[in-house]
Amino acid sequence: MNGPRTPRYGSRGGSAGALTAILAAIALAAGCGATARPAVTHPGGRAAAAAIPPSWSPQQLADAWDRERVSWPAPALVRHADVESRLRDVQAQSPDLFRLEEFGRSVEGRPLYRLWFGRGPLHVLLWSQMHGDEPTATAALFDVFDHVRRRRADPAVVRMLDALTIHAVPMLNPDGAERFQRRNAQGLDINRDALRLQTPEGRALKALRDRLQPAIGFNLHNQGWRTSAGKTAQPASISLLSVAFDEPGTMSPGRVLTKKTAALIRDALEPLAPRRIARYGDEFEARAFGDNLTKWGTSVLLIETGPWPAADPDPHLVRLNFVALMTALDALATGRVARADERRYDSLPVNDTALFYLLIRNATVVPGTGVAPFIADIGIVAARGIREADGGREVRLAARIEDLGDLSTMKGMTEVDAAGLVVAPLWDPALKEGDAVALPDFSAHRAARAVAPGAPADLVILRPEAGRHRVVRVITH
Repeated sequence: MNGPRTPRYGSRGGSAGALTAILAAIALAAGCGATARPAVTHPGGRAAAAAIPPSWSPQQLADAWDRERVSWPAPALVRHADVESRLRDVQAQSPDLFRLEEFGRSVEGRPLYRLWFGRGPLHVLLWSQMHGDEPTATAALFDVFDHVRRRRADPAVVRMLDALTIHAVPMLNPDGAERFQRRNAQGLDINRDALRLQTPEGRALKALRDRLQPAIGFNLHNQGWRTSAGKTAQPASISLLSVAFDEPGTMSPGRVLTKKTAALIRDALEPLAPRRIARYGDEFEARAFGDNLTKWGTSVLLIETGPWPAADPDPHLVRLNFVALMTALDALATGRVARADERRYDSLPVNDTALFYLLIRNATVVPGTGVAPFIADIGIVAARGIREADGGREVRLAARIEDLGDLSTMKGMTEVDAAGLVVAPLWDPALKEGDAVALPDFSAHRAARAVAPGAPADLVILRPEAGRHRVVRVITH
């Protein structure tokens, strides 16, 4: 990415004085609600929120999610029909709190839904899954809805409802979600269609924004599993971006608002995910919706969900999204966002994209191609996909060898030191840890899947023992 830019200040992405007006409206709403808090007056007569602590600590939100989560355990398996049914249930359960509308249709005719709640002057728009294979925040939004429903009489939620009107689009690309693919049924990337508006989903989002005129938007995505928080071995589990509206990265009141909001999200998430919060690369993308919404007057905060080092990463990542969104909405409702230190955003480590899912170091590699063994590191990458099985769908992890050789300057989300050990192709899927085996003669019979870049990561790690080998670990995906 390019080096840090020196910010300029301009009037786009929020007119001059817009941030003051937004925060004044927040402070007024917070002061008029059932749980009024005193406002302070700055020199010059401008009202701003008094120093207000968060309504919930990050740990309280995380604990509430652990107890009460209603989201699906495997977001990648969620189809449009599941979202549609759940949205109708949410609205039917509390019709005086939640309202639901169809605001468009996908290429294949699936309805696009907006659920909204609150009665405040500050309008907030959240949209998820404009890429069909990026579902984490979709699940988290339903936990947000349930949290608000359960606590609708609590002073903090009453204040939120008085201050904000919150509009949520849980699934913007239902055709892509049906196939678990990034693009829509036209084969177009909706998030590169803000200028031409050739996708019905993009046109619907543009029309919704123009009708609602939200002050701030949350663009909710997933990012690749090679993404690290800077040049470290820590995954970028959440990356944040105050989205620019031009190539120089001109600052505006609205961008100050999204930076401050991001700073508060960072502070909320770091205790739950130490060293795993990062800043997304800030290159301007003229075709993207976030950049253009900011240009059109809705300042956008991008939240990208990345990897988590666990066999089942989904609960950890949905939980982080829930805490992030509730923290941001509460800070906007109370006016606490006005006091946030935007330098906490600026100082985030920037995304890097060289993290391996698994890095095996110092192995004696028997490649299975007939060539002699050699010492090398093995860098493995992984991506999740959907497989039809037994009349249903299941999540599968596809892993492959990305690189082979001296990878001493690289990092792995998980690392294995294989010094003194042998790595060979997995010649028998029935092998298991502890088995004593004879290593095949691959010079006579080449392996069906070699240890080579581009090959599937079906490997076995062995310890030499008196003419035989002991299975230390089987790696297959």
